[in-house]
Amino acid sequence: MEEFYQLQKTLYLVTLGMSVVIFISVWFFYSLNTGLNYAIGACAGMVYLKMLARDVQRLGVQKKRLGSGRLAPFIGLIVLATQLQKLQILPIFLGFMTYKAAILVYVLQTTIVPAQK
Repeated sequence: MEEFYQLQKTLYLVTLGMSVVIFISVWFFYSLNTGLNYAIGACAGMVYLKMLARDVQRLGVQKKRLGSGRLAPFIGLIVLATQLQKLQILPIFLGFMTYKAAILVYVLQTTIVPAQK
């Protein structure tokens, strides 16, 4: 379990770091509104990642299937974005996907530079 907690912490930190860098870049190159839309999506991605980690943690203990309500915050956010004119769907979606980019960074890092034991 120690390895799982280390992976979880690493993914949170990489996702947070990437989100901050991308938010500042989007704010600089586009606008504050677009940057904030990205940040909203990135926060939803962090919540999703947390819910996913909680389900994976419970996987060995419980026999029932994994929860299917993890995507509910993201779906609700996209539905809200379609209804409000201040929110933009694409930056929110890309912000949500930041956690996947963090997973790719982690996989590439562990593949190219394997940990020494």
